Parts: sequence; structure tokens; C-alpha cells
Amino acid sequence: MTTTAFFIPPVNLMGAGCLSDAATAIRSYGFKKALVVTDPPLVRLGVVKKVCDLLAAQGVQTVVFDGVQPNPTTQNVADGLNLLQDNACDFVISLGGGSPHDCAKGIALVAANGGAIKDYEGLDQSVRPQLPLVAINTTAGTASEMTRFCIITDESRHVKMAIVDKHTTPILSVNDPELMLLKPAGLTAATGMDALTHAVEAYVSTIATPITDACALKAVALISQWLRTAVADGQNIEAREQMAYAQFLAGMAFNNASLGYVHAMAHQLGGFYDLPHGVCNAVLLPHVQAYNKQVAARRLGDIARAMGEDVDGLDDDAAAERCLAAIRKLSGDIGIPGGLAQLGVQTKDLPTLTANALKDACGLTNPIQASHEEIRAIFLAAM
Repeated sequence: MTTTAFFIPPVNLMGAGCLSDAATAIRSYGFKKALVVTDPPLVRLGVVKKVCDLLAAQGVQTVVFDGVQPNPTTQNVADGLNLLQDNACDFVISLGGGSPHDCAKGIALVAANGGAIKDYEGLDQSVRPQLPLVAINTTAGTASEMTRFCIITDESRHVKMAIVDKHTTPILSVNDPELMLLKPAGLTAATGMDALTHAVEAYVSTIATPITDACALKAVALISQWLRTAVADGQNIEAREQMAYAQFLAGMAFNNASLGYVHAMAHQLGGFYDLPHGVCNAVLLPHVQAYNKQVAARRLGDIARAMGEDVDGLDDDAAAERCLAAIRKLSGDIGIPGGLAQLGVQTKDLPTLTANALKDACGLTNPIQASHEEIRAIFLAAM
């Protein structure tokens, strides 16, 4: 018997209007001054002011760092850390989607452990827990508000570093779907497919457990039922709430079962071309699973069933094909580009992308280990 661990924040607030409860909870921790890590769009939309006003009413001071890029960089982390130290902040709040959450994790981890964020690439490289982090989520996709995963772009190498560390787990996550109503359709689609990728990769992972399986399959079912509605009607609060639950469940799954080659490859596309992570995942997902089908056909058939496909009476291979078709249809229905070439990916860069993908920690739990030629072939198929 091998020992398994299950990582999740100790407190997780869910549901419409829970942001107010979060402000009260933050006061109860006794924190005095927060570094709020966010991005410019949320400043423009007034979301940052709303959060800061709620905290001020609870006697909590705030300093805003809004310099997070869509793919947060080592420089973003360094800049945010300087602001935190200059203002003697005693905790961090991340406000936004995956980019602010990841950047905030990087800031909080280095604040407690010293050095630079590059020092923590890989698995559990830190010694001490990060500075306390409260993660307030505004998108239904990355689940970074509740995971131990932190993805930071190393600008010098043009590579996304995967930092997987139990010490980056937030102490409180907040998923208020009212904060998600303003998200545009394209972002809703991309983040929703990111969540689906988390669930699928966790379900076929070599370290999946009955707990992660249950989370993954429920996430797949909810995404299949609600993502199209959330994209078509962004003001549908029920669709937003159900997608918030779905991405959280997918996060519970991959936070503990890890991921696979979709993420290992998508990280390289994001780091090299500065492309949106969710879109890269969505394009790669059916192609990587077509490769995985040789060993994971039965599990892909389970995913097809969770997506609402009728696979009764089909053999494993045919059921897996039904899964791939359902993934492609969902992507097409919500406007995901059909191939990597449409995103500006060039075949001349595939040797570098492939070599770096094979170094990414996410690939270690893919159900089958691939050669350089096989990863390159998957990239080519996705073009």
C-alpha cells in the first residue's frame, strides 16, 4: 500500500454573495494589511475597489499590485514582492483568475522563504509555508485559488515553470459567481475548457484515486451541461455558479492526481508565444487523449458517459472515440480555434517546444510516457 495525500485549502467559500462573508472571515484571522495582487481589467471594472472597500469596513488596510500579466512572469513576482516588503504587508490577497493567483503564490512563497521564484521550480522545493494567502476567484477555470500549483513564466528561458508545492496552498478560497458575470464569452470558453482539461487529465493520471475520480467525473458532467450556457449568456447566474463548482471539483482532482501531457505541452506554448493557457489546452486535449487511448481507452469511455454520450454496448476503443468527438464538439460550439496554426504556432519551433514539454513535471503522471518523436507528432496533429 502506498500513502496518498489530499491537498485542499482549509476553508473554501462558495456561492453568490459569499464575498461579504470572506471579508468577515479575513478580519477574524487578525491580519492588518493586505497586498492585493490583481490585473488592470479588474481595476477598470471596479472589482478591486469593491474588495478593498469591503476590507476597509472590516479594519483591514490594502495595498494594490495590479501589474500581473496574463502569463505572470518572474519580474511580476519580483515587483509585487518589493511592494509587499516596502509596505510591510502581513498577508496576500489574490483577486482574479489563474494569473493573479499564480503571481500571488509566487510573491507569498518568496516572501516567506527568500531567494527568487526560480529557486522553487519543481516539487516541494520550499522549506516554510508561504505568507498567508486568501484567493478570491473571478473566473471558472484554473482552480488556482485552491491548488498547490503555481505557474510562472521565466522570461530569460521563455519557459513556464511548474511550481508544485504544498506550501503554496491558500488558507481561504472564495468563489462568488457574482464576480464572474462580467467575464467575456471568449475568456469564459477558454477557462471552461481549462477546467475540462484538468478533470480529464486527472481522471487518466497514473496516480488517480477513487476520491479524485469522483471529483473529476462530476466536474466533466457539470462542464458538459453548463459551459455552453455560460458562454452564450454570461449573465446567467446559475450557469456561472455551476461552472464555479465544476472548476473547483476539477481542481480538487488535479491538485491531488496531477495532470499530463496536455498541460506539459500547453505550458510551452504559453511560455514561448505568450498564448492563452486555456485555449492551448482546449486545442491539445483531444490530440493528447487520442495518443493516450492506447492505454486509457476504458477511462476515456467513462468520460464520454459523463459528458452525456451514449456508450452502452460500445467496446472501449469506440467509447473512447466518442469521448474525443464530444470534446471536439464542445470546443467548436463555444468558439475555440481548430488548430495551433491559427494561434501562430510554427512548425520550426516544434523541436524546442517538444524538448521543453518532456521536462515539464506535469507529464510525469500521463498514463503513457512518450518519446520526443511522439510528442512532436502530437504537436503536428494539433496544428
